[in-house]
Amino acid sequence: MAERQRRVGGAVVAGFVVCLGASGCSGSGAAAEDARAADPVHTLQRAAGTLLDAGSSKARTSMEMATGGTRVTIRGEGVYDYTEQLGRLQVQPPTDPAGAAEHRPITELLAPGALFMKNRGAGVPADKWVRVDTATLSDGNLVTGGATDPLTSAELLRGTRTATYLGRTEVAGAKVRHYRGTADLALAAKGAAKGTREALAAAAKGFATTRVPFDVYLDDQGRIRKIRHRFSFVNGREQATVAVASTTLLYDFGTPVDVRLPASKDIYEGKIAER
Repeated sequence: MAERQRRVGGAVVAGFVVCLGASGCSGSGAAAEDARAADPVHTLQRAAGTLLDAGSSKARTSMEMATGGTRVTIRGEGVYDYTEQLGRLQVQPPTDPAGAAEHRPITELLAPGALFMKNRGAGVPADKWVRVDTATLSDGNLVTGGATDPLTSAELLRGTRTATYLGRTEVAGAKVRHYRGTADLALAAKGAAKGTREALAAAAKGFATTRVPFDVYLDDQGRIRKIRHRFSFVNGREQATVAVASTTLLYDFGTPVDVRLPASKDIYEGKIAER
């Protein structure tokens, strides 16, 4: 079993402008803001690259699914290394109608082309991992794991078709710029980094539509602080359209990340029961 570890320190580059008059300072700030608003599509298409520069972060996820009159929410929390494309999330399955948890939290390891799950249940021994090839999933693991891979969330923005800049606001105490738009899964797959390209291509074929509406919030360094995608796919068994809202919150950039992928002997090879 190979151990992969990434320790990334954040760096902030400060620029200083000497203003000879109050009107000059105000004009410079307005011009910069106008530039961000003028080309939001290009700004968002570069957001994934900015995360790679950031190195790593902590992440919180929330996935809301609705079909018919049923709505469930799955939450997760963990860390992600954007350079190595490795992450670890603790995912809490939804509660039952009485308010009790239906399953124990699932540990998920995110890796290029693969999802590893522990405490998966459904007949899997407690000490074993389940490995899933994300390119074989009809949703590319944008939905299956109960949390969208943080890097894949960002890479999806490479397929931005339309976007509008909605102004400045705050997310978890950070000053951010709010954008709303629509991305295309097929276009995102063409421009995505190796490791997420196949997953996005699979989702482009498996979802009800390749168009993905989103809201995203970028800080002054261009890093994604919050992103919310709205997916739509058809349930294979019931042929019912399922609406999914996936939200990812990113913070503590540069945090140390230590993700160890399981050895082959620790991966379950048996049949997994339906849940």
